Amino acid sequence: MVSIKDVAKHAGVAISTVSKVLNNYPNVSEETKRKVNRAVEEMNFVPNSVAAALSSKQAGRVALLVNSNEKTQAIDEISMQYISGALNKAMERNLDVITLFFFMFKNKTAEELIRYLKSQSITGIIIYGIAREDKNLHQLIESQQFKCVVVDAPLMNEQTSCVWIDHRRAQYDVAKKTIQENNCKRVLYIAGKRNGYITDERIAGMKDLVKELSLSLMIRNGDFSELMARNITLKYAKNKDVVVCASDLMAIGAMKALTDMDIFRPVCGFDGIILMGYVGKQMNTVSQDFAGISERAVEELELLMNGEMGRNVRMPHTLVRMRYEDIIR
Repeated sequence: MVSIKDVAKHAGVAISTVSKVLNNYPNVSEETKRKVNRAVEEMNFVPNSVAAALSSKQAGRVALLVNSNEKTQAIDEISMQYISGALNKAMERNLDVITLFFFMFKNKTAEELIRYLKSQSITGIIIYGIAREDKNLHQLIESQQFKCVVVDAPLMNEQTSCVWIDHRRAQYDVAKKTIQENNCKRVLYIAGKRNGYITDERIAGMKDLVKELSLSLMIRNGDFSELMARNITLKYAKNKDVVVCASDLMAIGAMKALTDMDIFRPVCGFDGIILMGYVGKQMNTVSQDFAGISERAVEELELLMNGEMGRNVRMPHTLVRMRYEDIIR
């Protein structure tokens, strides 16, 4: 087995220097870090903390890497449901879990992130809400040094599965129901984050519907922000027949704007969060079982850790009209 002494010799540095690099000590030059990291990779060195975990059959340690919503002051219900579902399933499967957040690694390189996860004896990772610009996480996945499950992004390789609903179909379904119920033709669509994975899928669903029903479509990005959706609605909704929103939070913002304008336009959302039930008006929305999706992600991660290959897992969705009576039971 390769030792830290072997790595130090290969890199041409002291053993203490290797230790400092592996444990993210400050005041180590970038050149030294590169030499040590190159030696670690070339020699396939496993730090003692990871080796000890493997030998003691504690290799089931899992990290939940969560991208919490920083665009709102409202409680991030979706992230909490994801975490709850994963923890429940992990306890059932006797897996050790830690929860981490994207902002903790915002300025870290992929190499630094990988070293940190290995120092915590992590062997499997569930990533919630990865975006195209999260380059360090993409590099982490591409390195295939961990078993990974990605929720809500089409990223797969031999060591990585993705778990998500069919966002394209779900957006098509909820918009079609709302539009046909109200005989609408001119559609204002408030999309999510520009160039996001699920945003692109949902926009594709809207374009499918526009082609099928010969609709007029205006698309504006609301970045999953209630305030941005409100402002977009104030600016454009007067000349539209319906407002379709890519999240319930944005649908709430749109509805409040319509109330302020004293005009009626049907509004639909996406996600099925509990907050929708307190708005006062019923809206069509897509209900996702976030806890159930997260439980399935843990099961998928366990399959990967047992030698299965990465794959694309589709979970079901349903259309609902959120009511206050439904959320107080």
